[in-house]
Amino acid sequence: MSAADRLDELAAQWGLGAASTSALGVLLERVATDPAAPTTVTAPREAVDVHIADSLSALRFEPLRCAGLVVDLGSGAGFPGLALAAALPAASVVLIESQRRKAEFLASAAQAAGLSNVRIENTRAELWRDGRESADVVTARALAAQPVVLEYAAPLLRLGGSLIDWRGVVDREEASRSHAAGAELGLELREELNAAPWPAARDHTLARFDKVAATPQRFPRREGVARKRPLGGVPAAR
Repeated sequence: MSAADRLDELAAQWGLGAASTSALGVLLERVATDPAAPTTVTAPREAVDVHIADSLSALRFEPLRCAGLVVDLGSGAGFPGLALAAALPAASVVLIESQRRKAEFLASAAQAAGLSNVRIENTRAELWRDGRESADVVTARALAAQPVVLEYAAPLLRLGGSLIDWRGVVDREEASRSHAAGAELGLELREELNAAPWPAARDHTLARFDKVAATPQRFPRREGVARKRPLGGVPAAR
C-alpha cells in the first residue's frame, strides 16, 4: 500500500475531510524533503504510520475530539501536534518547543500545510506562564518519564481537562509513581489503552489523565527541576 493510500485509509477511519487529509499529506512531504525535519523517520510509507497513524490514535478519546484548546508539549517534528491540528480544524493548537531550530521547522511546516489554527511557543513548558489553566487537552509523545510529563501538563490544564500521554508499556513501578505524582498535582488516571496504530506497532500505550483538583501554585517547579527531582521518587528522566 502506498503512503497516499494509507493516508486515505486513516482519513476514512477517523472521519477526516479532504482539507484535513490534504494537510496531513503536506506534513508527510515536508518531513520527507526538508533536511531540517527533526526526525529520522522520513520515508512517507514509514512516516504515515510512525507519525500520522500514531498521532491520530488519540482521537479515540472524546475530550480530544471536543477540545477547543490543545497544547502539545515538546512538539519536535510536529507529531502529534501538527497532525492533530490538521485533524481538528476547529481547535486551536499550541505547540511548545524549547529548541529554536525545531520551532522554526514547526512554523514552516504549519504554514506549508495551511494550518492557521496552530501557534508555536519557543519556550519550555515550565516557563509558559500565559498558558496556565487554559488547555482543554495537553498532549505529550514519548517526552519524559510519566511523572515528569504530569508535572509539565497539570498547571496548563483547566479543571476537568485531560492529559494524553504516549509511551511504551508502563510497568507497575512507574504506574505507582505516576499515581503518587498525580495525587499531588490534581491529576487522576482515567483510561490506559494498549494502542496498535499500525499493524507492526508493539507496546504502544495511550494514557489519559483528567484534572480533578486544582494544581498547587508551587507547580511547575523551576526550569529543569521536574527532570532532576521527579515527583513520586522516579529516577532522572531517560
